[in-house]
Amino acid sequence: MTHAIVIKKTGGPDVLQWEEINVPAPKADEISIKHTFVSLNYIDTYHRSGLYPMPLPGTIGLEAVGVISAVGDTISDLKVGDRVAYPIGPLGAYAEERTMPAHTVVKIPDTVSDETVAAILMKACTVECLIKRIFHVGKDHTVLLQAAAGGVGLLACQWLSAIGATVIGTVSSEEKAILAKENGCTHTLNYKTEDFQKRVMEITDGKGVDVVYDSAGKDTFIKSLDCLKPRGWMVTYGNTTGPIDPISPALLAQKGSLILTRPTVLDYMRTREELVSATNAVFNQIEKGVLKANINQKFALKDAATAHRALEAGKTSGQTLLAV
Repeated sequence: MTHAIVIKKTGGPDVLQWEEINVPAPKADEISIKHTFVSLNYIDTYHRSGLYPMPLPGTIGLEAVGVISAVGDTISDLKVGDRVAYPIGPLGAYAEERTMPAHTVVKIPDTVSDETVAAILMKACTVECLIKRIFHVGKDHTVLLQAAAGGVGLLACQWLSAIGATVIGTVSSEEKAILAKENGCTHTLNYKTEDFQKRVMEITDGKGVDVVYDSAGKDTFIKSLDCLKPRGWMVTYGNTTGPIDPISPALLAQKGSLILTRPTVLDYMRTREELVSATNAVFNQIEKGVLKANINQKFALKDAATAHRALEAGKTSGQTLLAV
């Protein structure tokens, strides 16, 4: 027997229950994994709350790292003892051990630690998607990055800084401003004490930015649009302050023929080839020293509810791990 976090109804952190489960033997195209670390991502709270529906009862979590404990009969490229990770599910990572499709995992390079991969793989794949495939950022671009000191934000600062782009990042405290700058953010704005839209226009001499990456949602969406150059890209990829209110497409025309997209990383890694390409790009940046983990919080997996409370209260920075 092993344990997992099981939810039987959606709601607040209290619905996360630590229970015994059975782990089935792998089918021909599956593997079993004993986790070492499970990643805490904001999307986990969406599954838990019901914002993103999932079958119940069930186990949340899309990302973890571990060691293969069993392989199916048709698996030839993986073996028992291999260190592997998966950044995009399927759901069920909040478990000590699980069985899952083999094509969803990737091997971890010997030069990269379990903790680093667990801390940043999904978040870094999100950054790769945002800055390489949705809007390809170059050294001459100026970016507005909401929540620059968050898990995705710090990695985006690192990667964008390596590219040479100018990064304007919003934060909620002086401590987070320092952290964002240490990770490559060019300008930091405290959205609690400053009008970020006004400051962005001052920094850019009234021109605006080429692209906004906004994970906050409701509270920042309209002002983020107002920070863009004509024909700028608005990339909204999260709802930490609530879902965005409906808008008319005409608003995008009125504000300068803006381009709006609401991507999910899952849609940019639908195939095995896309998964391998994205994770290889991330591993390469880790090995080059561009991407570095900022693991500022650790919780035991059984204490996932406590971790969720801290995340949703804005009491975390960088990345958070659930230790198995």
